[in-house]
Amino acid sequence: MIVFRGPDDVPAGFGPAVVAIGKFDGVHAGHRAVIERAQVDAAAIGAKVVAVTFDRNPLALLRPDLSPESLVGVTQKERLLADTGVDATMILTFDRELAGLTPREFVERVLRPLGTRTVLVGSDFRFGAGGAGTPETLRELGDEFGFRVDLVDDVRAVGEGRRVSSSWIREVLAQGDVARATRLLGHPPSVWGEVVHGLKRGRELGFPTANLSPRLEGFLPADGVYAGWLVDEDAGLRPGIRYPAAISVGTNPTFDDVSTRQVEAYVLDETDLDLYGHRVEVAFTARVRGMASFDSLDALIAQMTDDVARVRDALS
Repeated sequence: MIVFRGPDDVPAGFGPAVVAIGKFDGVHAGHRAVIERAQVDAAAIGAKVVAVTFDRNPLALLRPDLSPESLVGVTQKERLLADTGVDATMILTFDRELAGLTPREFVERVLRPLGTRTVLVGSDFRFGAGGAGTPETLRELGDEFGFRVDLVDDVRAVGEGRRVSSSWIREVLAQGDVARATRLLGHPPSVWGEVVHGLKRGRELGFPTANLSPRLEGFLPADGVYAGWLVDEDAGLRPGIRYPAAISVGTNPTFDDVSTRQVEAYVLDETDLDLYGHRVEVAFTARVRGMASFDSLDALIAQMTDDVARVRDALS
């Protein structure tokens, strides 16, 4: 997949293209439906498929008090979009200049260089300064600039009748329901970041952990212990090496000396694995239990031993 950091990166003569526009936060099942529709349309006319998205939620600039926490960061979004099979992704820096473009200027500066023939958006799509542009505005501009506009219906969860959305996924992750989040996303929820030195308490207890830097990408599920996978992105291999892991999210209430929520991953059966400084992805597949405080180290070790056994069963 080609990644354009803006319209200036697009080479002359690129296209024709079928373009899907959206925030693509989480690249969930609803987003994938839009992309799959774009792929069908592109195959019919021999065009490329391009996802146009942003480096942040526009509200982070326009109304930071209303901006939700993102499900994924830019690195994660790039990889998830690449996994869908799109030919290219354009990641626009959402700054004051971009926010100030009129709908016409957006079409001229962003869509025209791609050789756009079809644009796919949701019914709630808004673009241009102050959200002045609607799908109907885009259709009118499409008549002028030579592309058509298709609206893609919402994807609704079977049996619940609710639209699959990033806000819903945040809700279920806040409850620790990573299995349900996986169904809504179409892939396990994950975080991505660098392994840093911690207090080394896990090593002292017999369960050495990889501690992720607090400056990580992704939305943390509720505090607790999870089964999942650690993928070493700096292992010198592509794709990275994947390890089964018991993952802790929280502030370690037994010792009560951690001020911010952190992610620690114990790679099963590995005691000498050196991951310091490596960039890793930690994916959550099942919740084992909530976070708890223990009265003694022996009680904590016994619980961790049981956690590892349950993680092993969940991943088998």
